[in-house]
Amino acid sequence: MKKYGVLTLMLMMILSIILTGCFQGEQSMKEIDVPQNNESAEKEDATDKKSESKETKKGEKGQDSDSEKVARQLYLVDANGMVVSQTLELPKEESKEVATQALEYLVKDGPVTSILPNGFQAVLPAGTEILGLNLQEDGTMIVDVSKEFENYEADEELNILEAMTFTITQFDDVDKMKLRINGHSVEEMPVNGTPIKEGYTRANGINLKESDALDLLKSEAVTMYYPAEHNENRYYVPVTQHLEYDDQDIFSSIVQTLIDGPRFNINATHVFNSKTKLTNKPVLNEDVLELSFSKDILKDGDKAMISDEVMETLVRTLTDQEEVEGVKVEVEGVDKLVNENGEAYTEPVTKKTFVPTDKL
Repeated sequence: MKKYGVLTLMLMMILSIILTGCFQGEQSMKEIDVPQNNESAEKEDATDKKSESKETKKGEKGQDSDSEKVARQLYLVDANGMVVSQTLELPKEESKEVATQALEYLVKDGPVTSILPNGFQAVLPAGTEILGLNLQEDGTMIVDVSKEFENYEADEELNILEAMTFTITQFDDVDKMKLRINGHSVEEMPVNGTPIKEGYTRANGINLKESDALDLLKSEAVTMYYPAEHNENRYYVPVTQHLEYDDQDIFSSIVQTLIDGPRFNINATHVFNSKTKLTNKPVLNEDVLELSFSKDILKDGDKAMISDEVMETLVRTLTDQEEVEGVKVEVEGVDKLVNENGEAYTEPVTKKTFVPTDKL
């Protein structure tokens, strides 16, 4: 019996040692595995955060880039079929020639579509590509367009020429446009045959209107600017017409024509009081044209206020003359002339006040 008791005790001790070893071994494995899993999770978490940070920065950078805009004048066609300028905010693209971008925004169904003002449309045929621009030393910009350019109606031809010319000549050093189609020089427009061998300039006119019984020897082609409105969008319609003048005083003739208002049905607004008179002959002092008017030009005589539209009509039209950079307006019996905000006109007014362009 004693022998069996000793054996039983020994078996119990051996079993106890085996169980203890197993327990400690299991505990050791757990202690090793846990740190390894934590380290892996931390690495993965750090990688995810780093990746997320890069994506966020990339998104922020793209958002900043998309938000950069620059004001450009684009010549579009209004609801009355007149070619007029609209100042639109275009994306600022460092890698692209700005003149190329401006022309691309004249293409129907092109990038301008989403920002077209109500009642306006682009002028170049859909699918037209601007293949290249080449500025010559004499100020001629050669514009190369794709074959799709030829897909327009005959009555659209002058609108296309005028819109392209006036858009491209807003930029410094550009005075004339010549055309190439798919790399080949052309001497006339492809549909209605308008001659363009010598190029096209602003002197060719825009929305050209001819007067009957006009003495061409005593007249000059002048682009007049008349205010118009479409669905609360105010803009100016340029109309080139021949004006007669005496004693080489073209400026008096221009001002009187503006006072009389447009002689053509262009749906423009007549903003001058018809009783308005020039009290003295206009004087060109260096590059500033000095004008003196009767009090009838005022919108509010008590406040000596001149209408903003009257001032802008005068300035846009008169500074279109090559020798005029600014306009100084005086009114008889008025010491201080003010605009509609009550701000005094202390300096000559230039086109820069109204038209943000690269060429002023």
